[in-house]
Amino acid sequence: MTNNEDLELLDLVAPDFIKTVEKRFMILQSISLMEPVGRRVLADDLDVTERSLRTETDMLRKQGLITSSKSGMSLTRNGGHVTDQLGKMLADYQGTALLEKQLSQKLGIARCIVLPGNSDKQPRVIDSFGRRLNQLLGSILPTGEALISVTGGRTLAKVARNLSSDLSKNRRLIFLPARGGVGESVAIQANSVCAEMAEKTQGQYRAMYLPEDISEKSFESLQKEASIKSVLDLIYRSNVVIHSIGSASIMADRRNLSRGEKSMIAEGEAVSEAFGDFFDQSGRLVYKVPRIGLHVRDLDRIKYVIAIAGGAEKASAIQSYMKNAPSHTILITDEGASKLILRDNP
Repeated sequence: MTNNEDLELLDLVAPDFIKTVEKRFMILQSISLMEPVGRRVLADDLDVTERSLRTETDMLRKQGLITSSKSGMSLTRNGGHVTDQLGKMLADYQGTALLEKQLSQKLGIARCIVLPGNSDKQPRVIDSFGRRLNQLLGSILPTGEALISVTGGRTLAKVARNLSSDLSKNRRLIFLPARGGVGESVAIQANSVCAEMAEKTQGQYRAMYLPEDISEKSFESLQKEASIKSVLDLIYRSNVVIHSIGSASIMADRRNLSRGEKSMIAEGEAVSEAFGDFFDQSGRLVYKVPRIGLHVRDLDRIKYVIAIAGGAEKASAIQSYMKNAPSHTILITDEGASKLILRDNP
C-alpha cells in the first residue's frame, strides 16, 4: 500500500487525525518560511486565533520540533527534517499534483511546478524556487557542455543563490545573459545573475556589456561587434532559457523608461512584461523595449524554457504572459499565484 493509500485509509476511519496532521504541517511549513516569526504574525498568516495557535505550538515545542527566542519561533533541525518528510507524504494527498495539472491546462503550457506558500508574504518561498530549479536542471541538462541563458530581475537574483555545484558533475555549464541588461540596478542585471549562478554551480559565464542608451539605428552595428556577436551566437544555441515574469507597471519603472513610453504602457493597460515585451490581459503586445538578445519569439526553438514567478500579486501577469509563451514552457510558481489563477474562471 502506498503512502497516499495509507492516508486515505486513515482519513476514512479517523478524519480528525488527518486534519490535525495537516494543520500542524501548515504551522511547521509557515514557520520554516518565515522564521524567526512571532505568534501574532504567524496567526495572521495562517488566519487563526493566537489562542488556538498557542496550543499547537506548545505541543510542537514539547516534541522538540520548534524553538522560541526573543526574535520568534524557528524550526529545530529535527523540525526541519519532519517538515520536509511530511511535505512529501502529504503532497499527493493534498492534491498538489492535481493543482499542477489544472494550472498547466489552464495556462496552455507543458508543465507547472507549484511550491507551498505565497512569496508575496513569505520571501523564503523564492529560496524553494531555487532549490526546485536546481533539481529540475539536474534532470534535464545534457552531459558535457550545457548552455543556459538567464534574464535578470529580483526573483532570479534570489533564485541564483540556491543553485549548487552538484549541477556541474559531468557537465561544463556556461551561463549567458539572455538580453542586454541596461536600465536596471547592476545587482539584478542578467550579467550579475549569470555570474552568481556560475559561482554557485562552479560553472562559467559570459557577460554582454552594452551602452546604457541604445538607439534602434545602433542595434545592427552593435550586434556585429565581435564581443557581442560571440555571446549572441551562444545564446541562440542555448539548451535552456530561464526567465522571470514581471508586473508591467513595476518593470516600466525599473527599466527607466521615458515618460512617453510609460504613458503608452499605461494607456495600453499592460499587465505583464518578459524579455522587454509588455502585454495586456488578453496577451496583446502593448510596447516593446528595444534590446539585443533573446525575444519571446525566439523561445520556440529553445528545447527547455523555464519561467519562474510567484505570489498572488503576479497572478495576472502570469496569465497575461502565458498567452504568448511557447507551449513547452515549464512554470515554477507557488500556491499564492496558482490558486488565484485557477479561481479566476476562463
